[in-house]
Amino acid sequence: MYLSIPCDQVAYELSRMDIHPVGQKIMAGKALWRPVKIFRVKSPAANIIKQECLAIGAECADEKGTVNCASEYTDILLLGRRDHYERLISKLSTMAAWFGIGQVVDDLKAFLCPEKPETVLADGRILSYSHMCVMGILNVTPDSFYAGSRVASGSVLLARAAKMLEDGAEILDVGGESTRPNADPVTPEEEQSRVVKAVEVLQKHYPEAVLSVDTYHAATAEAALAAGAHIINDVTAGTADAAMLDVCLKYRAPLILMHMRGTPRTMVRPELEQYHNTAEDVAAYLLQRADVCLERGFTKKQLILDPGLGFAKNVEGNLELCKGLAELTGQGMPVLLAGSRKRFVGAVLGGLPAEERLEGTMALSAAAVYAGAQMVRVHDVRENVRLIRMLEAIRACRQ
Repeated sequence: MYLSIPCDQVAYELSRMDIHPVGQKIMAGKALWRPVKIFRVKSPAANIIKQECLAIGAECADEKGTVNCASEYTDILLLGRRDHYERLISKLSTMAAWFGIGQVVDDLKAFLCPEKPETVLADGRILSYSHMCVMGILNVTPDSFYAGSRVASGSVLLARAAKMLEDGAEILDVGGESTRPNADPVTPEEEQSRVVKAVEVLQKHYPEAVLSVDTYHAATAEAALAAGAHIINDVTAGTADAAMLDVCLKYRAPLILMHMRGTPRTMVRPELEQYHNTAEDVAAYLLQRADVCLERGFTKKQLILDPGLGFAKNVEGNLELCKGLAELTGQGMPVLLAGSRKRFVGAVLGGLPAEERLEGTMALSAAAVYAGAQMVRVHDVRENVRLIRMLEAIRACRQ
């Protein structure tokens, strides 16, 4: 008789056997292989790294043209365990001045010891992500793609917000402009007339609630933050309005950076939905945008990354993003997955309308949990909270 033991359960299994604690620690560390990809390494450095990896029992995959330095740079994919990387760092540190090897050492150190994601809100409160946060969607718009998410009057807004908070939402995301495919833009003035009053009402009745505002207009962001909002959620990653970064810095507000190509009216064009490696391309863009923000004065505790499901991605691209979501985590910044009831969910499930995409949305939340994301943005708070908490309980077992 035999049992197949998952890699992440080896430490638990060893602890149940009559093995010396020191031996348990040594052997448990040999169970988990942790692939890591490092970009634009100079070919001489890649050749050195490959030889050092082979010498310690790890592996380094590089691209054609590396061994004879026909290519100046190559991406490398390292295959090893933590103890491999610790030995590799020790060896490479003695060559840090050669061919940019020092940067590879820094990347490996960051990979092994990632910063714990936290978010400091505009009012100074901290989201620590001891568990996944659920963001409830409140659309004060007449044309959001899912009719069930639309709220208009103050009483309806308050009732919907109360239900979401009762069901476990830790953040309420207020949107005043639909960004569904082919949606018409609204002016900042119209958006503000919808959003600012909603923020004021929510702040008055639920002062402990965390309020996010979905906008790419700096003027709307400033008015909302002045009214009591705590987070700005920008689908253009701060690129549509040059003043957006300044506004968020002024109010010390976290900024959600989302990946999108084109605009809501153009993002469904096939040429915008083509990627070399969807998850990698999206992650690279978001990290570049994060670097821009960091250079401007943001900290990682003021940035949240959103891969932008449905925005200039076809069905296959959206699925690839969900499958590769873990490539974006571990950067010291929280990751948000926002795919609630979107078109690709309906397409995968046989053409279901938005009203019938709850189960598909919950599958996305499950994928986010297993990828190590910190937040999901959903229309249906109670169902997703229950799913997430159950999965978290399962994952916490045997640790």
